[in-house]
Amino acid sequence: MPRLLPSAARFHRSVSTTTLHLRLRTRRSSLFPRLFASSASAPAVATTISVGDNLPDANLSYFGSDGELQTVTISDLTKDKKAIFFAVPGAFTPTCSQKHLPEFVEKDGELHAKGVDTIACISVNDAFMMHAWKKDLNIRDEVLLLSDGNKEFTRALGVELDLSYKPMGLGVRSRRYALLAEDGVVKVLNLEDGGAFTFSGAKDLLKVL
Repeated sequence: MPRLLPSAARFHRSVSTTTLHLRLRTRRSSLFPRLFASSASAPAVATTISVGDNLPDANLSYFGSDGELQTVTISDLTKDKKAIFFAVPGAFTPTCSQKHLPEFVEKDGELHAKGVDTIACISVNDAFMMHAWKKDLNIRDEVLLLSDGNKEFTRALGVELDLSYKPMGLGVRSRRYALLAEDGVVKVLNLEDGGAFTFSGAKDLLKVL
């Protein structure tokens, strides 16, 4: 290759540098739309239900007193009614079986006397598991045991609890909570930290009714 004169060499370097800058600028500008497009299409983070919110509607299932599988919606249970919903991480688990559910069964008369129309326990267990749990604890009609097997209601509330790291194979469950809704609007929400049981019992709701 022939040697360039000093002035020609400077011109060659200048042209090469300008070309490099243009290429980099073009590459950057082509990247930005993809970055912004990825950000715009990212899924929204689910928010947790709060006092004053309307309860999301969802389909839940249970076995009736006749032994037949039934389905019911949240709107069915709350329209023009005062309803209590409390959730447990799992049927047959110690705290749920020994404390949380039995307390609501024990206090159902007092809660109804305060104007509560419906008391329902919700879990992501299937309807068969909930029915077996009901029979095991000898529960009649004091509390309605509802299956949210597809996690439709639990996800809509934003209260999923990931227990997949535990060795029992629990997977994704619901945080423990108790809420009072009037005509579908949340009036009281006692949402526990994970599966703790500190202020989501029947006695806690009786204090605010």
